[in-house]
Amino acid sequence: MRITLVHPAGFNFVPGQPDFSMLANRMAPIGIMQLASWLEKFGHPVQLHDCLSLRAPQSTAENAAIVLATAPEMVGFSATTSGFMDAFEMAAWIKQRRPDIKIVFGNVHVSSLGAPILEHFPEIDYLVIGEGEGAMLDLADGKPLPDIGNLIYRDGNGKIHINPRRDRILDLDELPFPAYEKLAGFPHEYHLPLFAYEKRQGATMITSRGCPYTCSFCDRTVFERLYKTNSAQYTYDHMKYLRDRFGVYHINMYDDLFTARKQRVMDLCDLLIEKPLGVQWNCAIRTGHTSDAMLAKLKQAGALMVSMGVESADPAMMERHKAGVTLEAVRDTVRQIHAAGLRAKGLFIFGMPGETPATVKTTSDFILSLDLDEMNMTKFSPLHGAPIWDECASGVGGQMIEDWRLMNCLNFVYLPAGFSSREEMDALYNWHVKRFYDSKGYRRRFAKRLWAHRWSLWHVLKHLPETIAAARYFSANKAQLEKIKHQLTPHPRQPVGLKPHLSPDLQVDNVASMSPIPITRREAIKMVRAASGK
Repeated sequence: MRITLVHPAGFNFVPGQPDFSMLANRMAPIGIMQLASWLEKFGHPVQLHDCLSLRAPQSTAENAAIVLATAPEMVGFSATTSGFMDAFEMAAWIKQRRPDIKIVFGNVHVSSLGAPILEHFPEIDYLVIGEGEGAMLDLADGKPLPDIGNLIYRDGNGKIHINPRRDRILDLDELPFPAYEKLAGFPHEYHLPLFAYEKRQGATMITSRGCPYTCSFCDRTVFERLYKTNSAQYTYDHMKYLRDRFGVYHINMYDDLFTARKQRVMDLCDLLIEKPLGVQWNCAIRTGHTSDAMLAKLKQAGALMVSMGVESADPAMMERHKAGVTLEAVRDTVRQIHAAGLRAKGLFIFGMPGETPATVKTTSDFILSLDLDEMNMTKFSPLHGAPIWDECASGVGGQMIEDWRLMNCLNFVYLPAGFSSREEMDALYNWHVKRFYDSKGYRRRFAKRLWAHRWSLWHVLKHLPETIAAARYFSANKAQLEKIKHQLTPHPRQPVGLKPHLSPDLQVDNVASMSPIPITRREAIKMVRAASGK
C-alpha cells in the first residue's frame, strides 16, 4: 500500500509572519520517520511531508495538495494537541477531493481522547493509539479491522469500535533506524537549538520509550511507566550511521530521561571511548540520580551538555508537581556537572496550578544562583492525558482556555488563581527571560564560547534580514498582537470538554501514542521543550 505520513505545522496566531521558534530550532519529525522505515521494511512504499520544513508552503491547501500529489492510498497524520486542527483541515481537504483515501490520525492527542475524536471528526477514518508500528502495518497489510490492536474505527453502519491494546514492543533494537533519507533537506535544512552545539551538522535521536517517573504535567497516555531502551550497541551504530551517511557531528538525545538505565549509559560511553566517532551530543539526566563517575564518562564519551528538569524552585510547587527533587539536590547536581567539565541546562515550567508572582520570582532568583549554562522556561500547557488535566479543566484553582491550537507551551492557556491576567504572566515571563540572558554570568560564558558557537552565529547572520523585519513588525504591532492572542476566535470545528472514551485496558494512565517518540514533556511538551533542547 502506498502511504504518506504527515507532520502538521500547528497554528501560528499571526498568519503570514514567521515563527521565531523555527529560526531558533527546526527539528526533524522522528516519529513519522520511524514509522516510515518500519513500513518500508515490510514492503510498503512511504513518503513523508513535513509542514514545518523550510520548503513547505504556508497554506493548508498547498500542503494538502503536496500530500495528494504523492498518490497515496492511505495518509497518516501524527498530530499533537496544538497541531491537531491543522492536521484535520488538511485531512478534510484531501477527503473532499479523494474520499477513497484512508485517513489515519495518531500521536498523543488522539491517544488521550480516543473515540470522541471520531465522533466529532467524520473525515477521519481511523485512530491509532499506542505504538504505531503494529497497527499501521496491519492496516497497510489489509488485516481485518476487528483484529487490529490499538485501532479505533467505524464499521459500515457508522458505529465506532475500540479494539483492545496490543503488546508493547519490548526489544526496540528490532526497529530500523528512522528514514532520515526520506526527509527533504535533511540534515542541512534542519538545525538544533542555537548555541546548544559546537559541531555541525546536527540531528536528533530518541533511544528509549516511556519514563519510570510520574510528574503531574506529563501526558500519561504516551508510554506509561514501562521504560524500554535501545541497547548501547544499537545506539552507537545509530550515531555512526548519522555521521557516516549524513555528516552529522552533533546529536541531541531527546529521550525523556536518557540516563534512567545507568548500565546502558556506561556501556555506550565505553563504546564511544574505545571507538571514538568524533561526535558531540547532549542528553537529559535526573536530578540527584547521577554519579560523578557517570558524568565523567559522559564527558569522556563526547557529551557537551546535560539537561535536568527542575520546573520550579518553590518547595510547595516542587512537592506538588515534581516529587522527589529538592533544591539542594539541584545545586549539588549542577556542581557535579560543572566539575565533570559538562555544561548544565535547567528546564523549568511557568504557570502550573499553584503558581503565583512570588513563586515565579523565587524560581528566577534560584535560576540565577545556579550559574547555569543554559535555561529553558516553558509556558505551561495542560495536556488531556496528564494527571493534572482534570484540575485545570475544573476551573477550581484557575481558568483555562481550551483552544487546542494554543496548547503548544508558547501561550498561557491556563491562568492560575494567583494571577490577575495572562498579560501579567507574559510580563513576568519576559522579565525573567531578559533577566537571565542579561545576567553577567550568562554574558561571560557566552562571550567565552563565541567562537565555539560560530555555526549558530552564522545561522543567525544568514537569517538576519527576515529576523530584523519580523522584530520590527512585532514591535510596532505588539498591543494588537497581544489582543489577537488573548481574544482568538474559537475554531468552528473544535469541540470543548471532551472526555476520554477508551477500552477498559486503555485507560487514561496507561495508553500510548501512535508516534514512536514521546512528546517530550512538551511537545510539546514536543516541539517546544524538546524543541528547546531538552
